[in-house]
Amino acid sequence: MKNILIVDDHLQITEVLKEYVIKEGFHPIIAFDGQVALDVFFNNSIELVLLDVMLPKRDGFDVCKKIRSVSNVPIIMITAKGEDFHRIMGLDIGADDYIVKPFSPNEVMARVRAILRRIEKTEENHQTMVQLTYDNLVVYLDEKKVTIAQQEILLTKRELEILWLLLANREKVFSRDNLLDSLWGIDYFGDSRTVDTHIKRLRAKLDEVDHPKWEIATVWGQGYKFEGKNEK
Repeated sequence: MKNILIVDDHLQITEVLKEYVIKEGFHPIIAFDGQVALDVFFNNSIELVLLDVMLPKRDGFDVCKKIRSVSNVPIIMITAKGEDFHRIMGLDIGADDYIVKPFSPNEVMARVRAILRRIEKTEENHQTMVQLTYDNLVVYLDEKKVTIAQQEILLTKRELEILWLLLANREKVFSRDNLLDSLWGIDYFGDSRTVDTHIKRLRAKLDEVDHPKWEIATVWGQGYKFEGKNEK
């Protein structure tokens, strides 16, 4: 049975999420502060984390950073209504998705199912494809590693998935909705700004090493694509 780590300091919220997690056939593990959340994570096999931002001892951002430094486990962050900067910061440090309070437990579980299905589908689709190369860029799917001119670029799991998808379909334009459907799942409830945030962070990391023969290009009014300069 897959373990879902629920991290929130409000007992009522954790009890509701616990009930729905059990109904979905998962095993809930509860943590009421950031330090306990990390202790639980490092001592259990966790398939997905539901992580509140405002926590005692260590906040959700700190917990997310620590987990992301060692693991690509999916993280859904929970933010207070109207705190848009929390959503952006969470995505920047490696969260896969976000949910705004107050939320519907059914929506939460729909997102959990979508992320876990996407992971299973990605693993099935890419089980025979382990490496993609273009000029000085190499993406190693199995090792979850990216190098440019033999220099490793540290990407989050979602950033690597975006790069892999664009590179595997070179010169194809992906709209924001295409990317959301392909990587977040067709029942994702968020908005397209999530895609823009991830693309911005991905570009910034790739630009740490010179790559004059390719780029992640914006096709105005349409979306994004991996563009080879010699293929224009």
